Amino acid sequence: MSAATPAVDTGTIRIIGAEEQHVAHNYHPLPVVIASGEGVWVTDVEGKRYLDLLSAYSALNFGHGHPAILAVAREQLDRLTLTSRAYHNDQLGPFAAALAELCGKDLVLPMNTGAEAVETGIKVARAWGYRVKGIPADAATVVVAQGNFHGRTTTIVGFSDDPQARDDFGPYAPGFTQVPFGDAEAIEAAITPHTAAVLIEPIQGEAGVIMPPDGYLRAVREICTRNNVLFIADEIQSGLGRVGETFACDREGVVPDVYLLGKALGGGILPLSAVVADAEILGVIRPGEHGSTFGGNPLAAAVGLRVVELLATGDFQKRARTLGAHLETKLTELVGHGVTGIRVAGLWAGVDIDPSVGTGRQVAERLLGRGVLVKDTHGQTIRIAPPLVVRATELDWAVEQLRVVLAG
Repeated sequence: MSAATPAVDTGTIRIIGAEEQHVAHNYHPLPVVIASGEGVWVTDVEGKRYLDLLSAYSALNFGHGHPAILAVAREQLDRLTLTSRAYHNDQLGPFAAALAELCGKDLVLPMNTGAEAVETGIKVARAWGYRVKGIPADAATVVVAQGNFHGRTTTIVGFSDDPQARDDFGPYAPGFTQVPFGDAEAIEAAITPHTAAVLIEPIQGEAGVIMPPDGYLRAVREICTRNNVLFIADEIQSGLGRVGETFACDREGVVPDVYLLGKALGGGILPLSAVVADAEILGVIRPGEHGSTFGGNPLAAAVGLRVVELLATGDFQKRARTLGAHLETKLTELVGHGVTGIRVAGLWAGVDIDPSVGTGRQVAERLLGRGVLVKDTHGQTIRIAPPLVVRATELDWAVEQLRVVLAG
């Protein structure tokens, strides 16, 4: 596990230059150009290796190039990749049945990206509100949490309080009420007869792996049940094994009415997302009211089925729990030594950097120089989310690199 040096070779500069010139600047990537990956390791165009502690924001829970996922993708590529939903295909039904069983629900509405899943969940909640609950036309509201990150579509940024995501993209869609994250009483106070749903992340990822108080999710579940309001859990980052359970809601033994899933569902190979709920909820959507040309395509369905099969064993969840506890112990040792606080849920950690050491971005750039890839968020926080196939020795090495960087 030798450390790498920052990518400054002419080949890297040339490739980054072409991207800077021809790709819209909607991201600020670290200065490294990845050419290949295997497991938890990636290699840049100059042959330098890095330990990936970001996992494409949890889309790579099973690591780069998991052999079982690659095998099913290769097989399906030779058979059939796309039909649209104008026809049936032989992969969508088995995938939907397996995912519904994993979630303990009846129906699956397949989409592509996480933001599409959120948009779909909002549409479903509104339709349910009008057609089942009896909310007057165009009056349905959804309660959301401050600090949320559900995507960057025009609807979603309208109920974000992140200026970077929101500013200059209005006018914003009405129908959303924002309350403090972790405050169940505020949710109850915000509910009216016109409320169709409460939409929250069980753990807020982009905000810096922010966890609510114990009992919060149970309280939200009880409030939604009592008020005949749908509880929608955005598990796009937190779900599918990341936190040591299949879903973050499982940490409190809570079952939402609607799961929003994505990222790791595509096995790190292609975009795949889904809304999963019982028939009394998803059944409100009628033919022609919602769709996607690529949603439920046979290639994505074949990959998604294999992902569900991997999760059904429980091995990845157990691994995330065990290694997450190990990671937390190691990170705790850094508190007071360049770190002001940590938050850990399974193999998912937010690490707050002491401003005297530098910004989160600066620490991420220094770690890049030592062969470790992380990403900053909200100025002073770095996120750690390695593939669930990581080994304890690799985590130890990564934390040691962080210790060296913090010491200057």
